[in-house]
Amino acid sequence: MPMSNVRFVRLLTVAATATLLAASSAFADSASAPTPASVVVLEHLQDAFNGESNAKARYEAFAKKADTEGYASVASLFRAAARAEGIHAANHAVVIRKLGAEPTATVKTPEIKNTADNLKAAVDGESYERDKMYPLFIKDARAAGDADAVRTFNFALSAEGEHAKLYAEASDRLPSLKGVKSGTYYVCTVCGFTTTQLDFTKCPACSSPKDKYVTVS
Repeated sequence: MPMSNVRFVRLLTVAATATLLAASSAFADSASAPTPASVVVLEHLQDAFNGESNAKARYEAFAKKADTEGYASVASLFRAAARAEGIHAANHAVVIRKLGAEPTATVKTPEIKNTADNLKAAVDGESYERDKMYPLFIKDARAAGDADAVRTFNFALSAEGEHAKLYAEASDRLPSLKGVKSGTYYVCTVCGFTTTQLDFTKCPACSSPKDKYVTVS
């Protein structure tokens, strides 16, 4: 074959190889790039991790205030909820790391008022998470097909609903709780569900055995 023809064939081969490599690289990049839906879920997870981390710090501070004001039973409730929020944060962190990111939180100094106002603030916060935040997060996680995110959000949703109820009950009964000794609460170490009664064999929220519960008082 004449030299000019050989050179022409080589040029065609090089060009074809480069085209194939470029196409392969583009396909790999598109396959590994996060989808818009997964980006949204990761943002929700980070928001939830930050929120739960702050809630834990806030309820621990509220518990100390309740103790100083003579509301030992309310302090127990705040401590139990704080334990649950820590479990939620840890669960969210696991899913965040599965998505290749690191959980981040900016824990702010809580605004502490009297126990009556602290209970109202707690009811408002838990109600928001129960009625708006977590339902939206679950909806988006399902749309993205992220079962792990759906699971951790559902665990938190179940517990926050129970927290809202317990806080509302304590708020309504607060005058009669002055001087009452500390109460006993049970918190699931798997999902954070919080209750005053262990009258079941499996957790109502995550179906874990009852021995996964810890006592908080």
